[in-house]
Amino acid sequence: QVQLVESGGGSAQAGGSLRLSCAGSGSKYTSYCMGWFRQAPGKERKAVAAIYTGDGRTYYTDSVKGRFTIARDNGKNTVYLQMNSLKPEDSDMYYCAAAFGCYGGNWLGHLDAWGQGTLVTVSS
Repeated sequence: QVQLVESGGGSAQAGGSLRLSCAGSGSKYTSYCMGWFRQAPGKERKAVAAIYTGDGRTYYTDSVKGRFTIARDNGKNTVYLQMNSLKPEDSDMYYCAAAFGCYGGNWLGHLDAWGQGTLVTVSS
């Protein structure tokens, strides 16, 4: 089973930037979908961005397009989420997750594993 370890996150001012990292290990697949979702306590998961490690195809939710960039380093089995032009509404707990495929962007319903989460707080 895939193990995922997140790092990064923290606090930023509106308009600022943060970078999240996610190191994966233990996957039995050569390529898979890695992404980030956000979730507040008691709320449903919301997909943020995902990337297929095989061909680098990316998927973004509309609210982060043009501000967030997801990228992968296959040599390090690591995925990054560069978060720019942050807004207070981006504040949430962010989780790294992995799925067998990205399913045309509908990857959130097919998760194989997810990490412990990292908190992102954006102040105005």
